[in-house]
Parts: sequence; C-alpha cells; structure tokens
Amino acid sequence: MGTLLPPGPKLPTAVQTLIWIRRPIEFMRFCRARYGDTYAMRIAGTGTVVLLSDPESIKRVFTGDPSDLCAGEVNAVLEPIVGQNSVLLLDGARHLRHRRLLLPPFHGERMRLYAAQMQEATQRSLERWPRGEPFSLRPHTQDITLDVILRTVFGVDQRDEVGELRLRLERLLSIADSPLSVLAMIPSLRRDLPLTPWRRFVRDREAADREIFAVIARRRRAGTGGRDDVLGMLLEAVDVDGERLSDVELRDELMTLLVAGHETTATALCWAFERLLGTPRVLERLQREIDDVTGGRLEPEHLGRMPYLDATIAEVLRVRPVIPMVGRRLHAPLTLERYQIPTGWVVSPSIYLTHMNPAVYDDPEELRPERFLEKRPDPYAWLPFGGGIRRCLGAAFAHYEMKVVMATILSRTELELAQRPPVPTVRRAITFSPREGTLVRARPRG
Repeated sequence: MGTLLPPGPKLPTAVQTLIWIRRPIEFMRFCRARYGDTYAMRIAGTGTVVLLSDPESIKRVFTGDPSDLCAGEVNAVLEPIVGQNSVLLLDGARHLRHRRLLLPPFHGERMRLYAAQMQEATQRSLERWPRGEPFSLRPHTQDITLDVILRTVFGVDQRDEVGELRLRLERLLSIADSPLSVLAMIPSLRRDLPLTPWRRFVRDREAADREIFAVIARRRRAGTGGRDDVLGMLLEAVDVDGERLSDVELRDELMTLLVAGHETTATALCWAFERLLGTPRVLERLQREIDDVTGGRLEPEHLGRMPYLDATIAEVLRVRPVIPMVGRRLHAPLTLERYQIPTGWVVSPSIYLTHMNPAVYDDPEELRPERFLEKRPDPYAWLPFGGGIRRCLGAAFAHYEMKVVMATILSRTELELAQRPPVPTVRRAITFSPREGTLVRARPRG
C-alpha cells in the first residue's frame, strides 16, 4: 500500500508553469532523470499533475474506473473552441453516448471511402509547392488536412461553401494555434478586452459558428441520402433512447473533429518527413516499397500492401509524438507503486517520456520502423492516440490519412531537408511541432 507522495520540483507554481510552457521537453526530461518514472509538477489552472512513464502504471490509469479517473475535466481547457458538448469534455454516461454515436464513421473499413479525397487534396497541394527553393512543409500539410476534413467530415463540396467556411475556420485555427494561445489554458487570463487575442478569438469563433450552423441547416433540409461523409452519418445517428444529436451538439463535435484532426495530423506529417529525410536508410527502404507496390501509379488498393509504411508511421508517432501527454483528474485516491496520489490531483500518462523510456524501447531516440514489423504496439507503451475508453476516435482515420499523403508525395516528389537534423521541437498550443515547420526542397521525380 503506497503511503508516499510522488517527488517533484519545489519551484513556485508560477515558475513551473512558465518552464512548462516555454521548455516542456527539457522540463520533462530533467524531472524524469531526477525523480524517476513517476513525479509531480504544479501547473497554474490545473493543479498538481503526476506524470507517468511506466507502462504498468499507465495500464492502471487506462483500465481504472472512469468515474474515479475523469478525463473530461482535464480537457476543459479546450472548451472555448470545441464547446461544452464535445466528447473530449464529457465524462460518464454523456461521454459514452457521444462516443457511441461518433464511432461508426471512423470504423477502419470506412477509410477506403475517403482515399480518393485524401489523394486529390495532396495532389492539389503538390501543384502549389515551390521547386528548388527551401520552404516550410507545415502550411502545405495544414492545407491538405483542412481540405480533407472539409470534404470527408463536413461534407462541403461546393466551391462557395468551401471558400467561406474554410476562410472562417482558418482564421479561428490560426489564433488557436498561436503560441500565445497557451495562455488561454488559464481561465483567469481570458479577458474580453479591446485589442486582446481573446477578443479576436471570440469574434472569429462566432463567425465560424455561423458558417457551421448554416452547413448543418442546409444538410438537414436536403437530407443525407447518398452522402457518406461524417456529418451525414451523425445527422442520422440515433442513441439507445431514439434521440439524435442537436445542432449545438453537432457543432461541438464537428469542431472537436476539426481540432483533433487538423493540426495534429499536419504536424505528424511534418515530423514524418523530418525524420525520414534525416534517416536515409529508412527513407530508401520506404521508397522501394512504395515503388514496388505502385509501379509508379498509386491506387487506393495499394495501401493495404505497404507494411513498412504502416510501421514507419507508427515509429514516427513514437519518436515525435504530437501531443505530450493525456490526463485524468482523480475523484478517489489512487495507489501507484509506492505512491498514494490524493483526490483532486491529475494523473497524466506522459506520451513523450514513455516513448523515450529506455526500459521500454531499446535506443529510443533512433527511428527504427522494424520495431513495429516484428510486433504490434503495446497499448500501454505506444500512446500517440491516448488509451482506454478515451482513446482517440479518429486514430484509424489519422493513420490512413498519413498513409495516403506520404505515399502520394513520395511517389511523385523528391525531397531533401533544408535544415540540419534533428530539428528542434517547439510548442504550438497543445502540439509539439518542428521548428519552422520542417524546411525542405522539392523537385518532381524523374
């Protein structure tokens, strides 16, 4: 029976918070080296957070009673953008209701329906890439992932609808993605005052909401016959009591899918090419697989015959996780190893520290996709999509989108890194991104 509190830095909360915002990776690595796989830090607006990087402790958290381990409360920092009805913010029966309604559109078998749209979005982006001069990949991967979401999730395919909705969402996402947006995670700093980022965010959110509600209204009037996008399925989804999602609930879940699937996948793609271009052995093997399978012309049916691409994506998400950790707020004390963690504290499986734990992965810094050719990822040691009943609903979608985008780019374009690897990591809101968005040079393949 544990009786000790986890160790951790004694710095004032404000100082720990500032270090966490400015230098999160260095802070995590320092604390793990000094205090071990389980340690506590204090973050303004959140309280005491216990970070975990031991798979056995993580298993306890992911398989524990969800009424005692509440993720929705921890995710409440996202409420300004995703809304109060987001599956990310709900706990208990409401969370299960929304999760069940949201799950069918993201079943693995449905991914093939979206392949053509993902490939077309990538090809349109490639036509706009500079040739021969350095450029940042990040704006282009953001364009691809937003294009994919607008068409596969929102079901927007008319030029006028795409243009106005895209404009509003891009403005909103640009604010949410700003480094200053980290401050909005602290509720006391949300001030609706003239010229403040918060006021601009609120105004742009209202404008985006008007467009989203207009899309929902048009789709309700037109019906969903013959449509296979996510919004169409959600409009038809019925819970166990025969109830459908309201317009407000639909808005919140659409924003959730946008936030969860846009910047995260765009950033993961940037990291994928940064790691590949810095590891020629892996890139050459992956290029050979793509060429051998496709014969120079990629078709959706080829994607199921690329095991090394699957393994490469899994390994990229291990060495460069986009989200650093997930959390659960305790509604009952929790014993982990020799520690007794009090009610009200947050326990947080650290995705980054677990993936970099040498007791879990040999040579953890090395990009070695062969790890995932030999065996399937351990659900308590490979955590890019979280775990347990809170595991990301769009995990299969994100993986499949990365496959389509990477295979399309590598089958048509030669890339070289235009900055020295390894590229430093910077925080952008809730994501860990490559500095400058991965600078590359591109030229068409011969």
